[in-house]
Amino acid sequence: MQRRQFLQYLSFGAVVTWGGSLPAYAASDEEAPKDFFALKFSDLQGDEVDLQPYQGRPLVVNFWASWCPPCVEEMPDLEQLSQAYPEVQFLGLAIDTQRNIKKFLQEVPVTYDLLIPGYAGVEVMRDLGNSKGGLPFTVLFNAQGEQHKHILGQIDPQSLSEDIEALQAGTEQKTQT
Repeated sequence: MQRRQFLQYLSFGAVVTWGGSLPAYAASDEEAPKDFFALKFSDLQGDEVDLQPYQGRPLVVNFWASWCPPCVEEMPDLEQLSQAYPEVQFLGLAIDTQRNIKKFLQEVPVTYDLLIPGYAGVEVMRDLGNSKGGLPFTVLFNAQGEQHKHILGQIDPQSLSEDIEALQAGTEQKTQT
């Protein structure tokens, strides 16, 4: 999928967040849509992958595209955070094509899981609180699968690191109670 196709898909007033804009942070005590972990998306080989196994540990989900400059810019930061927090799962959901993602990975290696919802990912983002459908969009889930926070726009690595630590502390407190 190219940027132009994505923008045409969002023609009903959605806005894509581009470089230079500040990320919008929103905390949420609400649960994620009950069906998020029931979804399935294609992996890089074209096989369907169930999201259900991603429950049980904290999860950082990043919606991105290879044609989105702030998405590409934040990928190395997300990769570093995934290495710094091995007990937290990271999942990239590409609003893109399999071909584009494979080409992208030749230049920017990523070790965490990448799945490809394509256009369908826009509706998933909206269900998770991204009413504008902008990219990049990052969602944090606790180990119980409840949405903890979402970030519209490019992440700040230090802030996201603090959010992950708070998420882990909250998860540990819930487990101890």
